[in-house]
Amino acid sequence: MKARDAALIIAAISAIALIIGVSALQSALNAPNEQIQRPYGVEAAFPYLHFSNPVGIYSAGDGSNRLFVVEQGGVIKVFDNSPNATTASVFLNLSDKVLSGGELGLLGLAFDPHFSENGYFYVYYTADNPLRSVISRFSVSPFNGSRAEANSEKIVLQVPQPYPNHKGGQIAFGRDGYLYIGLGDGGGEGDPLGNGQNLSTLLGKILRIDVNSGSPGLNYSIPRDNPFVGNTKGYRAEIYAYGLRNPWRFSFDPVTGRLWAGDVGQDRIEEIDVIQNGRNYGWNIMEGSLCYSPQSGCNQTGLELPIWEYNHSVGNAVIGGFVYRGAAYPDLEGAYIYGDYGSGRIWALWYNGTSAPANTELAFTGLNISSFGIDSHNALFICALDGNIYKLRASDA
Repeated sequence: MKARDAALIIAAISAIALIIGVSALQSALNAPNEQIQRPYGVEAAFPYLHFSNPVGIYSAGDGSNRLFVVEQGGVIKVFDNSPNATTASVFLNLSDKVLSGGELGLLGLAFDPHFSENGYFYVYYTADNPLRSVISRFSVSPFNGSRAEANSEKIVLQVPQPYPNHKGGQIAFGRDGYLYIGLGDGGGEGDPLGNGQNLSTLLGKILRIDVNSGSPGLNYSIPRDNPFVGNTKGYRAEIYAYGLRNPWRFSFDPVTGRLWAGDVGQDRIEEIDVIQNGRNYGWNIMEGSLCYSPQSGCNQTGLELPIWEYNHSVGNAVIGGFVYRGAAYPDLEGAYIYGDYGSGRIWALWYNGTSAPANTELAFTGLNISSFGIDSHNALFICALDGNIYKLRASDA
């Protein structure tokens, strides 16, 4: 396992900056100046709260104005969405089930679109004996809305894992009501098992399943418009998109419905993709727009290249974020806000699907950013492995 991939894409590499994507910008960005004035910084959003390796922050969407923080070791905490909050209580403790450390742990949380009525939520965690990824459903207590029932677990899906890195970990419901699941290629440098391009495995994919119904032998069903439904080649029908190395975080734009993903690269390129049904995002034929496997001939036919990428002079592990739809920063409306674990940089990427993308560096935080999150009002938050939750603040002129 590479050092930069450890602890959820954790590395002790500090990084500097060349953003690749729009060729006209390359020469200007080739030698980044750390003295330039960036339009934003960050500040603690909840200065009285501290968490252990927070890797995600979520809203239940139930009108309660609560936030839920996922700690890598296996605990979900809940607190009032207020800068004056002083206490975060345990919502669910799965530490006895979760194999944690490096890129392993409790990695994802998604609330059912009808959580207010059914009390269901879903988690993604890694377990051992054998090493595997687990996606499970739990229920909130009918007597205490800030406490889940630990014994209510219903395992939805388990995926065997060959190595301890590249687990993906994001789960989220789309506007279609289906659950989307991000899985890395299973680990090992360069995808040694070829999982990214192998449609007979779930590794290196984004999956799409219906958790509201079951099929024979499954605790879910397959949406009829998934790209490989009904195939006779042994391809997994759960697959929505493939050719991904480690899609650590993805999200849906609530306005356009686009599915945005940050896919962590190998040695050279970090990439941003807009994920579409049935598309192949190239790994391990390509790393971003660069050839990774010369033996493949680097034939790009049928491959989707990134809409944006940057090399390792600016960062070494992309952290996918959200399209900003909040009210606090009107200048960021419609921009995809994302960051980098290694350098702590945060950027805004504008892309409408037709015009050339435009990218701006917003902040140089120096933090080990692990994830982004939004609340029910689309306010943006930033998780960092120093244990704090941050928000953007405009820099002084």
